[in-house]
Amino acid sequence: MGTMPHDDAVAHISAFSDFIDSAPSSFHAARAVAEQLISAGFTELDERSPWGTDAVGRGFVVRDGAVVAWSVPDVVGESAGFRMVGAHTDSPGFKLKPHPDVTRHGWQQVGMEVYGGPLLNSWLDREFGLAGRLATMSGEQHLVRTRPILRIPQLAPHLDRSVNDNLHLDKQQNLLPVTGVGPQPADVLAALCAQARIERDELAYFDIVAFPTESPAVFGLAEDLFAAPRMDNLSSVFAGLTALLDAAPASDIAVLACFDHEEVGSSTRSGASGPFLATVLRRLAGLLGVRDDAYAAMLARSVLVSADAGHSIHPNYAHMHDPAHEPIVNAGPLLKINANQRYATDAAGAAVWLRACEAADVPSQPFVSNNSVPCGSTIGPLSATRLGVTTVDVGIPLLSMHSARELCGVDDPWYLTRALGAFWAGA
Repeated sequence: MGTMPHDDAVAHISAFSDFIDSAPSSFHAARAVAEQLISAGFTELDERSPWGTDAVGRGFVVRDGAVVAWSVPDVVGESAGFRMVGAHTDSPGFKLKPHPDVTRHGWQQVGMEVYGGPLLNSWLDREFGLAGRLATMSGEQHLVRTRPILRIPQLAPHLDRSVNDNLHLDKQQNLLPVTGVGPQPADVLAALCAQARIERDELAYFDIVAFPTESPAVFGLAEDLFAAPRMDNLSSVFAGLTALLDAAPASDIAVLACFDHEEVGSSTRSGASGPFLATVLRRLAGLLGVRDDAYAAMLARSVLVSADAGHSIHPNYAHMHDPAHEPIVNAGPLLKINANQRYATDAAGAAVWLRACEAADVPSQPFVSNNSVPCGSTIGPLSATRLGVTTVDVGIPLLSMHSARELCGVDDPWYLTRALGAFWAGA
C-alpha cells in the first residue's frame, strides 16, 4: 500500500475536481476563473474600453476562452518586473461541425471534427455531452452544456476478430457518435438553442466541443491517484488561479495568463502566439507610467513560468522514456527540458523554478524525452519568442495524456500550487 496523500492535498484535489466539472469547455473554464477572481475582489475590465485606475490593483480581462489576471503590489519600484504564469484552457477532443445532424441506417448521429490530438480510442464507449458558446445574430453570447447525449460505439469483436491486435479508427467513418434512433435528424442545434432560451433562427454560429460526463475520482489502495478529463491543462489553470488568489506580491506584478487553442498551435487572437498577453502587459505598464525604453527594461526583468502537464514514466512502456530520467506521480512537478527548445527551459529559468520549489518545500523532477521519441511542446517557447522574457517550462506528471480521462497523483496539483505561490512571493 502506498503513502497516504497529505491532508491539504486531499482538500485541494476535491476543489480541483469541482473546478474540472465547472469547465467542460475553454469558455466555461475562463468564466469559472473569472467567477473565482470576482469572489476574491478582483475587478473585471473590458478590453474594448480605456482602463483607468481600476486596473492598477487586482484585475482581469476575459477574451473568448482565455483570461489574463494580475495583482499589482502597493508599491511598484524601479526594479519591478512581471512574474507570470502561463497555462491553457483547451483540451484535445471533438468540435461540432457546421451541419452536425446525420442519419445513417436508422441511427441519429452528430458530426464532429477532431480537435487537436486526442487519444481517439479513449472516447469509445463513453457517454459525453456538448458544451461551449452560442452566438446570436445580434452578437449576444450564451454558454451552454448538456447532459450525456452522445456515444461512439465500438464494433464488437465478433464482427472484427482483429480489433484487439490492430485497432484502426478512420476519423471520418468510425468516430461519428450516436444520439438516438429514427428517420429524422436529431437537430442538436435546436436542443442547444432551447437550453440557451433563444430561438433557432436567432443562432448565428457556435463554438461547441464534446466533453466526457463521468465525474473525476480519487482511486487506488492508498487513495493517492486521481482520474479526470482535461487535466491537460486545467491542472495548471487551477494551480495558477489558486496560487494567485493567495498571492501577496512583494515587488513584482503577478500575472496569470490562461490561453486558448494551445492544442491546435496557439496562433489565434486568444492563443499564446496572439497579442493578448503582450497587450495587457503594455496597458498595465502604461497606467504605471512605464513606457518605451523603461517598458523594454521591465520586460527584461520579467519571468514566465509556462505551466503545462507532462509525462510520468509509464510502467508498461518504460522503454519509451529516457532511462536516466524516470519521473513519477506524487513526487513533485516536472522541470521540462528539451535541447531543441520544444520547452523553453534554460539554466536561468530553471534556477528561478528550483528556488520557488525550495522556498515552498516542494520536490521537483527533471523531465527529458527519450532521444528516439518526438517531444511535444507548450506555450513556453511561443511566449518567450513573443515577449523575450526568461521562461521555464514545468507541469505535473500524468499518465494517459490526451485521453478522455487522464491520471495524476493526488499530491502533485497541490505541490504545483505551492510552488507557484512561492514564485509569486518573490522566491
